[in-house]
Amino acid sequence: MAGLSVAVVSTVLSRLDLGNDALKLCLGISVTVAVGALFLAALFARRITKDRRQIAQSEERFRRAMKDSAIGIAVVGLDGSILEANPAFAAMLGYSREEIEALTFFQITHPDDLQIGRETMDGLKAGTVDAFQFEKRYLRKDGKPVWAHLAGSVIRDEKSGRPLYLVSQIENIDARKQAEARIAEAETRWNFALAGAGQGVWDLDMRKGGTTYSSTWVRMLGYADGELDGDPDHWLTMIHPDDRQTVAEADRAHLDGKTPFFEAEFRMRHKDGHWMWILDRGKVIERDAEGRLIRAIGSLTDITRRKEAEERLAVSATMLADEKERLRVTLQSIGDAVICTDAASRVTFMNPVAEKLTGVSGGEALGKMLGHVYWAVDEETGHRIGVTRPTIGSQPPSDQNSRAVLIRRDDTRCSIRQVVSPIINERNEFCGLVIVFQDFTDARALQRQLAHAAAHDALTGLANRSSFIRTMEELVDQARKDGTTESAGGGGHQFMFVDLDHFKLVNDTGGHAAGDALLKRVAEAIRGVLSPEDIVARLGGDEFAVILKSGSAARAKIVARSIIDAIAGLDFTWDGRPHLIGASIGLAAIGANCGEVDEIIASADAACYAAKAAGRGCVSVAPNGVDNKTEPPEPLAAAS
Repeated sequence: MAGLSVAVVSTVLSRLDLGNDALKLCLGISVTVAVGALFLAALFARRITKDRRQIAQSEERFRRAMKDSAIGIAVVGLDGSILEANPAFAAMLGYSREEIEALTFFQITHPDDLQIGRETMDGLKAGTVDAFQFEKRYLRKDGKPVWAHLAGSVIRDEKSGRPLYLVSQIENIDARKQAEARIAEAETRWNFALAGAGQGVWDLDMRKGGTTYSSTWVRMLGYADGELDGDPDHWLTMIHPDDRQTVAEADRAHLDGKTPFFEAEFRMRHKDGHWMWILDRGKVIERDAEGRLIRAIGSLTDITRRKEAEERLAVSATMLADEKERLRVTLQSIGDAVICTDAASRVTFMNPVAEKLTGVSGGEALGKMLGHVYWAVDEETGHRIGVTRPTIGSQPPSDQNSRAVLIRRDDTRCSIRQVVSPIINERNEFCGLVIVFQDFTDARALQRQLAHAAAHDALTGLANRSSFIRTMEELVDQARKDGTTESAGGGGHQFMFVDLDHFKLVNDTGGHAAGDALLKRVAEAIRGVLSPEDIVARLGGDEFAVILKSGSAARAKIVARSIIDAIAGLDFTWDGRPHLIGASIGLAAIGANCGEVDEIIASADAACYAAKAAGRGCVSVAPNGVDNKTEPPEPLAAAS
């Protein structure tokens, strides 16, 4: 072809009758152009073939990469249609490749996340977006949502720049999202727990340049999140000046490895200026090769309320200690003996007076059972009284108090007056006893003397008129309750009114001293005739009264005559002069039908007057009896 072209050119030029040189020049140019064109054509053809081969190889590599990739890859049209999808993407959503390539991205996107994809598409079409990445939820074939991370780019026409399609990588991040949700939930619970407990967390990391604090904590101090983060020494400036040295020493001791952890209580300033009490605990968890701090973590606890409570308790404890000391001094100083026990009846306290009365020292008594130290009994029955656990709110019976006797370990005794009170705590539980007692020996002796004096005649020692009347009233009341209707001829109680005869002469001749001495002899004579259960009293002057507790009126007359005989037989001499006296007796029954006490006494008195009128030295029965006459004494009448 090239030779033919040269020949043609030569023929043409020869016909044009050109010069030899011009012809040669033209011929050379033509040959050169022809050869160059042929070379360029061959080179271009070879280049096209190579590019096609490279494109085919690239496409093969891309398709193989799509097929073998563990991450989903999809080629997406501008309308959202899935032009091509790899097996990983189809499997992620539970489809086959054919099924998923028949859908659009809008159809497999969670309804709540559709706007994310649409905004990206709008940006692509407008030319404002060349690459993209975001997280969204897709819907599996079975309807379950799956979180995925989508990253891709736009493929555009090289000449016009018009977008052609999208190539996207879709990574399944559902497990990560679920883990994040669980972490977020746990963190929410953790933050709630920290807030509820008044706690925060700090994290000192020198690699990150300082300290970070939990949001719970900074809010407790009145700051915004992150406002306190940074400078690792800033927290020291917020500590109360009086606490800084102690805190700094504790911090340094831990940093130097002298303590296994850091712990301190101090006051920290709130942002508004007031002070909060803080409990700070922390520990170094990482050091460098030279032992320098790299990281430490700790907790901060708001203990303001606890500190306020402790302060109140400290004040209360001080007051309680003062009160306890006052009580101790009081118990040590008072004149009453005091013994305290616990719920098991073990002695917990004894004051000096108790030691003296019991004969046991406090050191020896403490911890011992109460019975080892203190044993109180009723002086009449001998039964232990007043030291067992009493009913709450009860007090020991008064008769036990009046008859309590303390028996010491050496068997000596002393009369005491005691009060036993239970110790009850705020839960209404029995905790022990407090026994307060006094030495009542002298007082009780005086009490007995006064009681005896109040009921007995001072001269003769017999019952006096008032106590005798009370006894009579009791007997009359009992007779009425029993329905006893005794008469002078029946059984039951009998009353005698005894009046001395010729007693005035003794007083006139010997004086009152002689009369008093004789009255004592008369009292002894009357008591000597009666049985122990019978009652005898001096009503006043030379008048006596007797109650026979049992026996008929006939027996009463026999006893009355024995009294008359005993009095008449007294051998009484005063200042060398003998004196003879006698007695007249009026007798009356005590029964339900005998009237009141004064009526019975009046009846007996009238009978006694009748006996005197009959010649003295005899017995007369009251008119309500079976006898209405006076009886002269049989042996005494001759003697007088």
